[in-house]
Amino acid sequence: MKRIITLLILSLFCSSAFGAQILIPMDKDQKNHLKAYGIAYWVLKHDVEVYWLLNYRGGSFMFASNKTFTDELNIRGVTYETIADARSSAILGEIANPEVNMDAVKLEKPPRVAVYSPKTKQPWDDAVTMVLTYAEIPYEVVYDEEIVNNKLLEYDWLHLHHEDFTGQYGRFYSGYKNAAWYQQDVKNNEAMAAKLGFAKVSELKLAVAKKIRDFTMGGGFLFAMCSATDSYDIALATEGVDICAQMFDHDAADPAMNKKIDYSKGFAFDKYTLSENPMEYEFASIDTYNSRRQKYNVTKDNDYFSLFEFSAKWDPVPTMLCQSHEQLIKGFWGQTVAFDKTYVKKNVLILGENKAANEARYIHGEYGKGTWTFYGGHDPEDYEHRVEDPPTDLNLHPNSAGYRLILNNILFPAAKKKKQKT
Repeated sequence: MKRIITLLILSLFCSSAFGAQILIPMDKDQKNHLKAYGIAYWVLKHDVEVYWLLNYRGGSFMFASNKTFTDELNIRGVTYETIADARSSAILGEIANPEVNMDAVKLEKPPRVAVYSPKTKQPWDDAVTMVLTYAEIPYEVVYDEEIVNNKLLEYDWLHLHHEDFTGQYGRFYSGYKNAAWYQQDVKNNEAMAAKLGFAKVSELKLAVAKKIRDFTMGGGFLFAMCSATDSYDIALATEGVDICAQMFDHDAADPAMNKKIDYSKGFAFDKYTLSENPMEYEFASIDTYNSRRQKYNVTKDNDYFSLFEFSAKWDPVPTMLCQSHEQLIKGFWGQTVAFDKTYVKKNVLILGENKAANEARYIHGEYGKGTWTFYGGHDPEDYEHRVEDPPTDLNLHPNSAGYRLILNNILFPAAKKKKQKT
């Protein structure tokens, strides 16, 4: 009798633990795509594995069901289905079919997330910190002092806030040199450079850029948007060259700067030309800020970029990064809007492009043991976000395909590493 009772208890436990799965659809049936990523991260924090079903209903998530999880899903307003174990097995079987472009990737451990950002209030917001907060994914803020002191060793994933790594203060001098926030930013950066033993802000930013490079080489995951993309690459490629005009670092720039660029030191860009006019709101020919409007007549009505489709079973990383319920994504501006494909290195993977404007919008590559992803533009749901504009209310955009791309980058480091296929 005791044996029968024990078997009954085990049977009940197994049916509870393994007899049902939660499926979070990520197609157009989902009420809140952005918070769904936060749920996946939260489940991982509870030491429960999550299947990321690549190309299945928009990149759905699936994990074992329990009341704690369903309660949280209801609280956060995320659409889900409770399905029988037989149904989840059938889904995995369908995905495993070699004839379909799908795969099931197991997520195992949530990445430790850091955002490189100044501690003082900036006159602009940041899409990544906004969406992390909205999705309820925890992160910590680090800046120059922490990075110089090797705090990056504590994290798996790093986002670069809209920083200028060249030491030119975002090239805001022409428009904002008399603004209180600009003048305070200069004072803060010069004080930090002196505190950390650097003669110039540009030297401090280069040291930080190199620490971030080493973080990536050692296996870190790097993500950057807007001006943190091209200015980061330029800082690495112009090591030892003074590219800052006098108003930025108190002495003249090297007039031969464009002949001294070592493109091999950068991650993403090649053969570009630096802007030698310090009054120009532009770093280099990499960005399409001017050409897209003047040469290609890009307007709000026709500004879109398309995501590439990759083989889920053979190329899981780019497939993860491109998961969405929409393949055509609304464009949006920023100081660095997009990358002229003429200057994108040949070994860089283009994930999203505006082919008509010769733009790469969303790019990815490997560096050492780690990876980096650059995403052009400032705010996926504010077309021409300007300095001192109010932040976007993501409650109004819970299904933003543009913001989904950011969150794809947060989750893919959690994926179980597969053996290379031969």
